[in-house]
Amino acid sequence: MLLPEVLLWQALRKRPGGFKFRRQHPQPPYRLDFACLEARLAIEVDGEHHARGDRPAADRVRNRVLAEYGFATLRIRAREVLSDLPAVITAIVAACRVRAPLHHRPAAGGPPPRSGEV
Repeated sequence: MLLPEVLLWQALRKRPGGFKFRRQHPQPPYRLDFACLEARLAIEVDGEHHARGDRPAADRVRNRVLAEYGFATLRIRAREVLSDLPAVITAIVAACRVRAPLHHRPAAGGPPPRSGEV
């Protein structure tokens, strides 16, 4: 991993907002930089090369394929991670909250659901 990815992973592994993140998550035919499976959110850290050549078109195709699997893609510039990591984390948590289910399943061994809950 490159420095922006290392810094982001150090923050995401603390489960900000209560969300669990995975790094280098396989989602064939791709490997996601980071993913929040609960929110079905793919987080991609983009360096400068993503703005050059055929990369923008390839990224659009990748986003479309991931959307077919139910993932939204949040693209973050590497320089944003380096310059303002707290703002990046805030944006990621906000995106997860928008996409996460309203109700979470109770933890194993927790109380049973109330009447009308699944």
